[in-house]
Amino acid sequence: MYDLGKKPVRSGPAPFRYWLSVVLVSAVIASLSMTARFGDSQAVAEASSADTSAAVEPAAEWQSDNGLGSNLSATGQVYVGGHGTAGAGTQPPSATTSPMGTTSPGRKVAKTLTLVVENHSTSQMQRAMPYVFGLAKRFGYASNWSAIRHPSLPNYLALTGGSTAGATDASPPSHPVAGRSVFGVALAARKTAKVYQEGMKVNCQSTPAGRYAPKHNPWAYYVNERSACRSLDVPVGTLTRGPLHSDIVAGTLPAVGEVTPDLCNDAHDCSLAAADSWLRAWLTRVFAGPDWRSGKLAVVITADEDDGRHGNVVLTLVIHPSQNHRVVNSRLNHYSWTRLVTDLMRGPCLNRGCSAASMSAAFGLPL
Repeated sequence: MYDLGKKPVRSGPAPFRYWLSVVLVSAVIASLSMTARFGDSQAVAEASSADTSAAVEPAAEWQSDNGLGSNLSATGQVYVGGHGTAGAGTQPPSATTSPMGTTSPGRKVAKTLTLVVENHSTSQMQRAMPYVFGLAKRFGYASNWSAIRHPSLPNYLALTGGSTAGATDASPPSHPVAGRSVFGVALAARKTAKVYQEGMKVNCQSTPAGRYAPKHNPWAYYVNERSACRSLDVPVGTLTRGPLHSDIVAGTLPAVGEVTPDLCNDAHDCSLAAADSWLRAWLTRVFAGPDWRSGKLAVVITADEDDGRHGNVVLTLVIHPSQNHRVVNSRLNHYSWTRLVTDLMRGPCLNRGCSAASMSAAFGLPL
């Protein structure tokens, strides 16, 4: 109803003060909105910076030939560009883990250190050795690598001499080998060679003792190299002292080195998990040492044979800066390792190693 007592509302342009207040309020609202957005962005940036610092700072960078920086923790988790590749849900290494040391990319292989596991196939090692298979996937491994026969001894002799020397059992050194070993080839080329045997009491021991098995110590069988064996076939020692620890720390690992864990830590009598843990502990130290950091050391892990149920196909991996997620599907065997070592030493080939498929060519290893 129209109220005759009130004046009608005047129509027309709004007063100047009205429009001024509208402009001022709008400006205040816009300013507050910008401040809030800037604060959010700054908080996100700070959080991102903190996360990146937490993930990267404790670990040293490993640079491969392909230019990808990676961090490898002592637990076997591998990180490329900040993302874990060793399994879903993995986290970057904490400040307490031991990172893989910085290596010099593009360096030729001058030394090789080979570690041997016992009596398990490729598939078994893939399933039960997460640290080792994590390394295999990050660097390189052979999917079709065959041991030579059963039992253990013929395979160790095949690796080190390119021949089983007629051995068909695994008894202590009752099979003297007259030929030359890869260790002898290295010494003849004026290079260094050394074998590290866990559990051994005296150098080049030829009798079993505790968890030491001479059937896993092939250099003790080469009768013409007995003097060198007595000098250079040595006990492993412990993680904090002894021949292997000292050579790792000093950067004096040999040009041809071989490491054999005892009967538990090589998974002969104990689980693959025990072997995986043992290898992780030692390789963490190797990767922190000068030889690895120089880029000249290639680490090889293999098994002497399988358990007799998988066609004697065993996991063999190569860890070197030249390797990046490499899977070698061509047929290789223990004689290929023999050839790798003699090629590396620029020495004469040994027996079946002379005609074996080239391991260096298959993996693209720069020798």
